[in-house]
Amino acid sequence: MGYVHFSREKAGKGVVLFFFWMLSLISLSCAARLSVSRQKLQVQNHLNRLNKPAVKTIQSPDGDIIDCVHLARQPAFDHPFLKDHKIQMRPSYHPEGLFDDNKVSDTEKPKKGSNPITQLWHMNGKCPEGTIPIRRTKEEDVLRASSVKRYGRKKHRAIPQPRSADPDLINQSGHQHAIAYVEGDKYYGAKATINVWEPKIQQPNEFSLSQLWILGGSFGEDLNSIEAGWQSDAYQATGCYNLLCSGFIQINSAIAMGASISPVSAYRNSQYDISILVWKDPKEGHWWMQFGNDYVLGYWPSFLFSYLADSASMIEWGGEVVNSEPDGHHTSTQMGSGRFPEEGFGKSSYFRNIQVVDDSNNLKAPKGLGTFTEQSNCYDVQTGSNGDWGHYFYYGGPGKNPNCP
Repeated sequence: MGYVHFSREKAGKGVVLFFFWMLSLISLSCAARLSVSRQKLQVQNHLNRLNKPAVKTIQSPDGDIIDCVHLARQPAFDHPFLKDHKIQMRPSYHPEGLFDDNKVSDTEKPKKGSNPITQLWHMNGKCPEGTIPIRRTKEEDVLRASSVKRYGRKKHRAIPQPRSADPDLINQSGHQHAIAYVEGDKYYGAKATINVWEPKIQQPNEFSLSQLWILGGSFGEDLNSIEAGWQSDAYQATGCYNLLCSGFIQINSAIAMGASISPVSAYRNSQYDISILVWKDPKEGHWWMQFGNDYVLGYWPSFLFSYLADSASMIEWGGEVVNSEPDGHHTSTQMGSGRFPEEGFGKSSYFRNIQVVDDSNNLKAPKGLGTFTEQSNCYDVQTGSNGDWGHYFYYGGPGKNPNCP
């Protein structure tokens, strides 16, 4: 169960805000080929389940259609455990000690003044109170997936496993990472400010994302995961993207998961970043998600999880790409800005003000921050700390290059 997925055409679709969640990693098998007419019927039935009746519809400049759906009719309530669930309209508590996201030193200010990041569909309207915006799933979105049932689902073994001593185990799926992480304690949330780029994607079935992972359980077949960040293009993903699988309850009428965000950072020019906070409400126990300083998006009810019903055992921040090139060759799909971390501000991608939530619902600096990458000559990560950015790291790379053939 779980990830929010947005399947994007390569031209003009840009970068999207997303989250993903799953209760366990499950291997799905594919059935025999369907006839064309049967496939069309299956696709249409699937679209009818995904796309809920709209109170209002907004056409986005990038071609997306945003449906304003009544709170009580959102996909979350397709879940059998949520039939009688009463929506919690606000968290009981916010974490204390929020870092000042607007504090940037004079030496690190971009060359041009930054404007707030927004979503493109906002140019043409907004959803009324009592509704939530949902990016409409189209027939071509579903047809791009390997099967109708797999649409919106994340591929197996896409979570970095920095404790593993066997790189081949990690690379089986072609996913590669450059991350910072903490483990060895109980964690009740995580926060980071991430600058947004539009990395180049080599193949249609590849993607590049930057996100945080909140993990509970053990890698393999018994893992809970919540993931949130930005993504360039999309992948046919075990788990569900955004609102494509029921479970996440959205309460915010302003932000559409899977819709394009704009503007993005430019090399040696203005830098634009987003802040993401995920935390466990100490009273109700639900996992809440906040975007920026103003938008509390919604929550995952705690009873949907096993390990994360209590706390997380590991937090990860960083980038992920898919390398689909065969025979040991490497993709030229970029991670982050496509530049290595040593290039620094205005050139490389960063996570700043990275924090964890402790058992007292306080945001604090992570202890024992480690780093992990499968191939540092393709994508790399470098950590640091200072008074303005707290704990931070630069990460990413170009993929294929003379040292990464």
